Amino acid sequence: MTDLPHNDFTQRFIFDDSDARGELVSLELSYAEVLAKHAYPEPVAQLLGELMAAAALLVGTMKFDGLLILQARSEGPIPLLMIECSSERDIRGLARYDAALIAADATLSDLMPNGVLALTVDPTQGQRYQGIVDLDGKTLSECFTNYFVMSQQVGTKFWLNADGKRARGMLLQQLPADRIKDDDDRAESWRHTIALADTLKAEELLGLDNETILHRLYHEEAVRLFDAQGLRFRCSCSRERSANALVSLGLEDAQNLVVEHGGTIEIDCQFCNQRYLFDAADVAQLFAGAGVDTPSGTRH
Repeated sequence: MTDLPHNDFTQRFIFDDSDARGELVSLELSYAEVLAKHAYPEPVAQLLGELMAAAALLVGTMKFDGLLILQARSEGPIPLLMIECSSERDIRGLARYDAALIAADATLSDLMPNGVLALTVDPTQGQRYQGIVDLDGKTLSECFTNYFVMSQQVGTKFWLNADGKRARGMLLQQLPADRIKDDDDRAESWRHTIALADTLKAEELLGLDNETILHRLYHEEAVRLFDAQGLRFRCSCSRERSANALVSLGLEDAQNLVVEHGGTIEIDCQFCNQRYLFDAADVAQLFAGAGVDTPSGTRH
């Protein structure tokens, strides 16, 4: 996709002399688009950005056609964080929260106690997959790292940061034994790779470009950085999808809904705040099979 913004992208890298690979992500415009839809408190905006970065990293490392959905749910001030990122690299997100319960210095455990993280891959063809892990880490980075260690049993570690303006992330993942055959040497190489990455500070990840980050961490290693792959904010809602939801109710229920709502049904997209309106004429047109265009052509 050539029309994607240049400052929203993932970039893969690989170590030539060890069995490890990595991915870096930078989100600015898409992050700003998500935050512009709602007046999120700073801690919510930060977690939402970190979850966006995680979704982008995962899409950058997975080969599939379809949709990746990340949902974090809890019993606390933030009952829901949700990010969707497609294989076409369109990303959107939202959060539900109670602002009155959110302190400026709140931690993940304060904001999302007894939380769970669900990772769902919904392919265009094939079977839907979902994995779930408790939000028992101090940070979202720890939670994603724990998920891969527990469910995928692949050496993986995440670094995620967001500050309300930029969302950044890095992922390292162990590859099958190839360059290093000895188990002890392989384990030591992985520990060394992770230890160097752990020296990266949040302000460095947020403020430096990818080439500089990799040089600071691995200037003594042979690292290849591949071309950047763009991402963008794009919502998948449409008047047609909203109409299909009404059709699924059945004619009688849809007509009753129009009456209950004073003559006009309002369907709002929680991701982008787009509003779709349907009146009695629209409902009659839908069930007559005449499509979703409004008779007057003036409603969204």
